[in-house]
Amino acid sequence: MMDGFKLHRAYLDRAAQAAMVKDIRECLTSAPLFQPVMPRTGKSFSVRMSNAGPFGWVSDKAGGYRYQARHPVTDTPWPPIPDSILSVWRALADYDAEPEACLINWYAPDAKMGLHRDTDEDDRDAPVLSISLGDSAVFRIGPPEKGAKTASVKLESGDVCLLTGPARESRHGIDRVLGGSSTLLNAPGRINVTLRRVSVP
Repeated sequence: MMDGFKLHRAYLDRAAQAAMVKDIRECLTSAPLFQPVMPRTGKSFSVRMSNAGPFGWVSDKAGGYRYQARHPVTDTPWPPIPDSILSVWRALADYDAEPEACLINWYAPDAKMGLHRDTDEDDRDAPVLSISLGDSAVFRIGPPEKGAKTASVKLESGDVCLLTGPARESRHGIDRVLGGSSTLLNAPGRINVTLRRVSVP
């Protein structure tokens, strides 16, 4: 596996996972899931998403990939990042500043995420921290160069992974969701929570 990729297996027990899902659903009452689209083609992502925190990541044909302070549909500020999520960052990120963006991604069983790099942040020294909830997924990661060899790992509910060091610049994505592999959520699917620092402290 790539240097700087840190995986904490089963970091959250079932009770902590359920509590976090409840907090996420509360966020979604004020910041509902939306369907981002690719900047050049206008093609919809298969993943629906929302955000919490001072900044939220969005994508559309008009403005491209970016962070902004307001929901693209409701035009309201994003809700605060729940303490249950912040506590994971504080315990594992090993970084002095707090995250500013909490992406909430909903993967239906047929959703996936193509290989990409996280490059929209001014602060590239901070890690990217990801929490898996619900169905397992096959995560793929490799060097930043296109065409470089990649490796895959199964992420399960309660797992937390970090991209640090060389892995912070990696190309990574989700090949597929293993529908029905978890009973945490009300229906098959996966929630991925990703914490990022956007601005330099």
